[in-house]
Amino acid sequence: MKRPSTDLFTDGGHAGRLMARLDWAGTPLGPVAGWSQSLRSAVRIVLSSRYPMLLLWGPDFTQLYNDAYAALIGDKHPAALGDDVRVTLAEGWDVLGPLIQEAMATGVASWVPALRLLLERAGYREEAYFSVSHAPARDDDGRTVGVLTVCSEVTEQVVGERRLRLLRDLSLRGDGRTVDVDATCARLIDAIGGHPLDVPFAAIYLRDNGVLRRTACVGGPPGQATVQQALPDAVDLAAPGPVARAWGLPDAVRGRLVEVTGLAELLPLPAGPWDDRAGVALALPLPSAAEDQPPGVLLAGVSPNRHLDEAYRSFYQLLVQQVAVAVRNAREYEQERRRAEALAELDRVKTNFFTNVSHEFRTPLTLMLGPLADALADSAAPLPAVQRERVETAWRNSTRLLTLVNSLLTFSSLEAGRARSDARVVDLAALTAELAGVFRAAVERAGLTLEVDCPPLPRPVTVDPVNWERIVTNLLSNALKYTFIGRIRVAMDADDDEVRLTVADTGIGIADRDLPKLFERFHRVQGARSRSHEGTGIGLALVRELARLERGDVRVTSQVGVGTTFTVALPWSTARSTAVTGPARNGRGDAAHAAVQDALSWLTDPTGGVAEPAAVSGPGTDELAGARILVADDNSDMRAYLSRLLTGQGWRVRSVTDGQRALDAIHNEPPDLVLTDVMMPVLDGFDLVRRLRADPATRALPVLVLSARAGEEASVAGLSLGADDYLVKPFAAVELIARIRAAIRRARAHTAAGGPSETTGHVVAEGQPAGNGSPVGDGRTGGGLPPAVDGPLVGAGGPAAASSPAAALADTPSTATAPANGSADAASVVPPADAGSAVDVRWTYPSAPTSASAMRRDIRRVLGDLDVDPDVLEDLLLAASEAVNNAVEHAQRPSRPEVRVQLRVGDGVVRISVRDFGTWRDRRPAMDRGRGALLMNAYGDVRMVSTGEGTTVTIERRLVDPA
Repeated sequence: MKRPSTDLFTDGGHAGRLMARLDWAGTPLGPVAGWSQSLRSAVRIVLSSRYPMLLLWGPDFTQLYNDAYAALIGDKHPAALGDDVRVTLAEGWDVLGPLIQEAMATGVASWVPALRLLLERAGYREEAYFSVSHAPARDDDGRTVGVLTVCSEVTEQVVGERRLRLLRDLSLRGDGRTVDVDATCARLIDAIGGHPLDVPFAAIYLRDNGVLRRTACVGGPPGQATVQQALPDAVDLAAPGPVARAWGLPDAVRGRLVEVTGLAELLPLPAGPWDDRAGVALALPLPSAAEDQPPGVLLAGVSPNRHLDEAYRSFYQLLVQQVAVAVRNAREYEQERRRAEALAELDRVKTNFFTNVSHEFRTPLTLMLGPLADALADSAAPLPAVQRERVETAWRNSTRLLTLVNSLLTFSSLEAGRARSDARVVDLAALTAELAGVFRAAVERAGLTLEVDCPPLPRPVTVDPVNWERIVTNLLSNALKYTFIGRIRVAMDADDDEVRLTVADTGIGIADRDLPKLFERFHRVQGARSRSHEGTGIGLALVRELARLERGDVRVTSQVGVGTTFTVALPWSTARSTAVTGPARNGRGDAAHAAVQDALSWLTDPTGGVAEPAAVSGPGTDELAGARILVADDNSDMRAYLSRLLTGQGWRVRSVTDGQRALDAIHNEPPDLVLTDVMMPVLDGFDLVRRLRADPATRALPVLVLSARAGEEASVAGLSLGADDYLVKPFAAVELIARIRAAIRRARAHTAAGGPSETTGHVVAEGQPAGNGSPVGDGRTGGGLPPAVDGPLVGAGGPAAASSPAAALADTPSTATAPANGSADAASVVPPADAGSAVDVRWTYPSAPTSASAMRRDIRRVLGDLDVDPDVLEDLLLAASEAVNNAVEHAQRPSRPEVRVQLRVGDGVVRISVRDFGTWRDRRPAMDRGRGALLMNAYGDVRMVSTGEGTTVTIERRLVDPA
């Protein structure tokens, strides 16, 4: 029995059911019953497949397809069933037609992996891509009567790969390594312009203060400025115009993404594969840390042939992120380049300054060294022994200064590229051995062994002998400075490639972390043990630069605790270069002899000698005669000078080379005063002061700090650690002696007053000498304080102003007059160790610069046994010192040449009042360092009351800072 014709479409899915209901008699194929077996078989194949398949049959290309294909043509289904494909896909027939006609004409199948088609399946002209195969379809007689099309859509794959290429191009072109941000933006826009199918046009706007400035744009037909004319060049963010608003720029620069529609009126731009008008653009803010303050905006057109779906939007987010990263990198690179240019310019200026200053130093140095040398060599009028010693000290240090100037001049010339090599043909091995021999006495004096192994080289070497001398002497001096046990070895050797100088030692060694910076100028290894702390930090940098000037190089190997080896290598190609003709440079041998003189100064007795007091003529009325002074300084000439100066005052002086030896000497034989330098090896001056103040046995020992480090920061650092005084080099001998006398007298006066020992409790003494001031008040301890201390403080103008600390201090007369020598009788009221008790003590000091030091000592002694936070105590001392200095420097025509200080403790609060008796005046510019008010307010609550009789400053601070 013959099955009905509709059985052909059974199991064909939705498309099969539609075919079964279709009136095929009205189509070119006619009724189904009349279809050939070949057509039926082809239809069954199409309907049974889940892969998109289309069967075109007959001269009219009648369409039969399955459900999978129906999904590809979208809105064109189901009208396409039984219809002519030339009508259904009319917009793409110019592409499909030739392929179909070729398959029917030749009977040969074809395949296109990514065929671009224009489809109107979703209400717009869509750019789509398909992998398509066309195979001939034959009837029962074997004639080709149709085409079987098998296809799959690859639009997302093709478009996705294309967009990834754009992002890759952006990452390559937006690496930020361009001269400026504008150039980077131009490269980014150029990359975007290479992908017009995805981004028809684009523009980058960057924020420039209150203006959004267009830095680059692309789009439109080549050679036409369509996009540039349609987009604003700049947007005033305070008052954006209508064009800027239409493009969404004001909103985008606030961090909001804006979709710009109606583009046909703003920019009639053909876009996409078929030059359709772009209708939508996006204004995307460049991402930044501040979401509401993006650095700029990317304005990008949307393809008219691709739907702005989630994938398309995600692509634009990646695009704008890539642009933002590139712009940020370009800005950072530009800023770094500008910083580098500024540093290079600063370096150039600094080099010129060093060169000019070094040249200017030479004239006064000549006028110093010449007369000094003449005086030492004058046999007709020989110098007495004492004067000769002084002149020799001046000559040695003038020579050392000349060496430093020469080093700076050479280094600045190397830095500026102006240095030259005065190369001569020399016997390099003999020259090196000679230079090493100059150091032999110094090395052996240090208890080391000097090994020199410089056999003759196979041929002479062309090198600048003065530069080579500086290289060798710097390396030997460095080895001697950091080697304490063992040997120093100097060797020369050569092979077919190079000639090498090796300077090896058994010194302290260098840590691996410091080796990369070893040849950097001014770099010094922190905390390294050395024979001296002196030096400029350019010695090894100079070695490297000089070696490179001779077209060689220097390298180093080291191991901590084992030693260090420096190797200077000169290639033979360089060593055989043409020698310079003409007279040789002066100065050969100077660097070596100066370096040896420096080294010998390190090698004096490290424990120092004891200089006994010189005989003092006249009546022996000096109460300080026989005082013991400990001098700590790593410079031998400075130690010798200070010893001569201080023994001339009748004092006994012991000198040491560093802070650790000073500690040992203090514990063995406590001195009356320590005079210390700051920069010393092993233990520097500041660490020495810190340890002395931390030890109860030496907490009250007077310490005077000498330093070449000028400036308020250095002096504040020293005083804050507990030093009694700070004197900057160079200093006047008379000033140093006066300060030492004042410090010793204050210490002895306090001891005579029964001041607290460092190991006992509190002591109360009245009417006896103490610090450099005089007492007022009753000197009570305990709870019996006047209301001004126990009651709350009221600011100026308050109801209790009459009882304020300033008024109380102002109304109290002095009970003693300061004698002419700057000291005064005083009583010190020392409180109990319990911080909850009360103290009220007052001093009167002469209106002199040394009063601040005396005040610090008195306050430190009174508060020493209280449970006061050390930081609070040091803060109070700094603030009070500045107040006393202000009182001395500001008071004009004082009615009393004195400064009164009152210290009160009660209810956990310390109050220090400082009063002068002059009219207020501005500090002279030369004296005003601009830090007085800053220091006082930083370390306490400060109030000032100024009247016609004087000014009172009150500093208040809690004993323990609140948590």
